[in-house]
Amino acid sequence: MNKKLAFIFTLTILFCLYIFLLSTNYAKSVSANLSSSVFRLHIIANSDSEEDQNLKLLVRDNIINYMNTLISNSNSKNDIISIVSNHIEDFKNIALETIHSHGYNYTINISIGNFYFPTKSYGDISFPSGHYDALKIEIGESIGQNWWCVLFPPLCFVNSSSGVVPDDSKNILKENLNSESYDIINSNNKNIDSSVKIKFKIVEIIQDIIK
Repeated sequence: MNKKLAFIFTLTILFCLYIFLLSTNYAKSVSANLSSSVFRLHIIANSDSEEDQNLKLLVRDNIINYMNTLISNSNSKNDIISIVSNHIEDFKNIALETIHSHGYNYTINISIGNFYFPTKSYGDISFPSGHYDALKIEIGESIGQNWWCVLFPPLCFVNSSSGVVPDDSKNILKENLNSESYDIINSNNKNIDSSVKIKFKIVEIIQDIIK
């Protein structure tokens, strides 16, 4: 009897390990596709005080306004990264000017890199946790709540107050992602099959484990 229980226990462990490995490979595949296709903007406030959070939003607005003049006609992630890289000092100066004009003396640290992001939603589009290429702007001690958007495909310039990303923006996403990844980020859509929502959770959980 003990041998039978041990055998069943071993089979259960092996089966669970097999499922975990399959889930991990699936999550890595989706994450790799998203990471290779998406470029994000990440702004971190000096602190969580009301003043610092408001200042973060002022920096955001001025950065986005300038960004829009540069990348509105860009058609690829590589184009966006090239443009941002060539104007990174401009972004830093805009942030510093915004901060100084409102009576603060915070420093700015700005960089382009591959950073870990938790799960984030933009209207009815959700991006699972994982590592993404991004422009990161850190204000002062950068220990406050952060703000993010997607520069490519261009979701920073979408009014998401309705809670729904417009079809033209979704079409750009669809053109730059494989079908599996596109379905995953649409998992918030009430018309999406429940199996896709389960897949999103799998990606989310696995990415949090292996981050």
